[in-house]
Amino acid sequence: MKAGNISQTVWKRSVRKQLHTVREEVLFPPSVEETCTAVRISGGNLAVYAQAEASGDSVNIGIYAAARALNDLAVRGAVPMAVSAQILLTPRAEEKELKAMTGCLESICGEAGVQLACVRAEVNPAVMRTVIFVTAQGEAVRDSLIRPAYALPGQDIVLCGFAGLEGMLRILDERETELGRRFVPAFIQQMKDLKENLLALGAIRAAADSGVKAMHQVGSGGIFAGLWELGEASGIGMEVDLSAMSVKQETVELCEYYNLNPYQMTSAGCILMTADDGDTLVRALEGVGARASKLGVATDKKARVITSGEEQRYLDRPAPDELMCWWERGGGNGLR
Repeated sequence: MKAGNISQTVWKRSVRKQLHTVREEVLFPPSVEETCTAVRISGGNLAVYAQAEASGDSVNIGIYAAARALNDLAVRGAVPMAVSAQILLTPRAEEKELKAMTGCLESICGEAGVQLACVRAEVNPAVMRTVIFVTAQGEAVRDSLIRPAYALPGQDIVLCGFAGLEGMLRILDERETELGRRFVPAFIQQMKDLKENLLALGAIRAAADSGVKAMHQVGSGGIFAGLWELGEASGIGMEVDLSAMSVKQETVELCEYYNLNPYQMTSAGCILMTADDGDTLVRALEGVGARASKLGVATDKKARVITSGEEQRYLDRPAPDELMCWWERGGGNGLR
């Protein structure tokens, strides 16, 4: 199979059709688009879980997995409370690397105000690069749940955050020495400083307080895949403007260097939202210091149209994530 997320067809054929056991306490049926699990507990509240993973040769990979899982909880209307992590190390790993990875996880958990409740680590000769699996746990009131399925025709589609940012940072982590020969030190530092945009909990809370109807974090496959997933989850069509999709110049420069498409690259901290009044939502997000823009509108048609100047294209089924393709081509070959 191709690198990256499996296709919808494969998932439905080889995963969904095998699932038959159902309990009424489990609220979210499995789907390609749904990133969380919610279980009804005593008192009417919900326990909500989100999982994410990241791999590579950088001690920072836990930051990306934790940010994604915590954001996924928040966009469902849950309050994150704890994070658990499982780390699979290669036989060449050293204890100092494990110490640094744990420190990175603790740092982002502290920033989010959640506890790093469990860390398990093992050296596994089957893995080629370190892999970190993160599970974020939180709580929600049932009536406060927000799902991508709640997007409706006529609502404005808003983007909060920057497309391709996570992928850019992960490549920088792996190839900083090489990129240092291409870009001046000040530019490299600007790229590193963009890590502060990965965790979007403040912006998500502001959106929830401002009448947002649906939210979906952009994941593997980038913003093009995220828009497709939003449309599939809710059954909407859409008309969006490519020029309104915010991309940092640092991401553009790195993608040009490696011949990557930033719109098809993993983007933790980049959130798609829908609202009856997109302008009001954008102002609320900007009020808490977030980057936000109105992309277009949800429609009751089947077509999902992306406009770029006078040109139009139809959104395709998600392509493999550009970061995964970069790895597959040997981009992360251990050179630092």
